[in-house]
Amino acid sequence: MRVLMVAPPGAGKGTQGAVIAEHFRIRHVAMGDLLRRHVVEGTELGRRVRGHLDRGDLVPDEIVLELLRLEFAEAKRDGGGYVLDGIPRTMAQALAAYRVALSLQMTADVALHLQADDEELMRRLLKRAAVEHRSDDNEGVIRRRLKQYREVTEPVLAFYAGRGILLTVDATRPVEAVTRDVLAALTARAA
Repeated sequence: MRVLMVAPPGAGKGTQGAVIAEHFRIRHVAMGDLLRRHVVEGTELGRRVRGHLDRGDLVPDEIVLELLRLEFAEAKRDGGGYVLDGIPRTMAQALAAYRVALSLQMTADVALHLQADDEELMRRLLKRAAVEHRSDDNEGVIRRRLKQYREVTEPVLAFYAGRGILLTVDATRPVEAVTRDVLAALTARAA
């Protein structure tokens, strides 16, 4: 099973991605977590992306695609399955990620779209900010990220619909209900 997560910030990509990875015993590639880990560890890559993350800007494609290629290669060595969240964020990234996956024979089976409205997302992200103290979870940055998602990322959904792999789930419901629907739909697709 190879799953791409496409969702606005706060829709539950990390939560659902972890559940999917555990359920199907596949690799969970959380691009945001990988990038933040590099920042915390003070790596050269972390220094290159820190400002982008702090402002809520998109990290340059060449950096994200470099990490993606490495993660896909590791997933292939581990059996070929993955759940990827945090990329693509743009149509250019979607096309470039598709080319990377194609070159490694690791193209996605499903593009899982977790759908949620901005009011619910703002509520969730501000709650997360109070707990996790992430630099990209303050109201100004959240509004910017949501606007950016609606303008730049959301159009990518048509690309996946055209490939016949788009699956949309209402993510405004309780986590357990979303998880149940996600796993049922993915299991049906895997059969």
